[in-house]
Amino acid sequence: MHMDDKDIMARITDLIVTEHDLRGQLARGELSSEQERERLRSAEEALDQCWDLLRQRRAKREYGESAEGAAVRPVPEVEGYQQ
Repeated sequence: MHMDDKDIMARITDLIVTEHDLRGQLARGELSSEQERERLRSAEEALDQCWDLLRQRRAKREYGESAEGAAVRPVPEVEGYQQ
């Protein structure tokens, strides 16, 4: 599936909304802590992958390469980066 920067930013926004919704559902007692934790982990991993993809695309353009060469990296790779 092809995503441009605008699509990636829209996905990031959706995932941030999902995070807020999950926290609200927990606060209202609609989810157990375990359910919220699992769903939140999944959303955070997807969010990290999106940010990584966006950074890859920007770096490729900065160095004169095609942003289309950027690819979503596996969760373990993205989650293993040092901040």
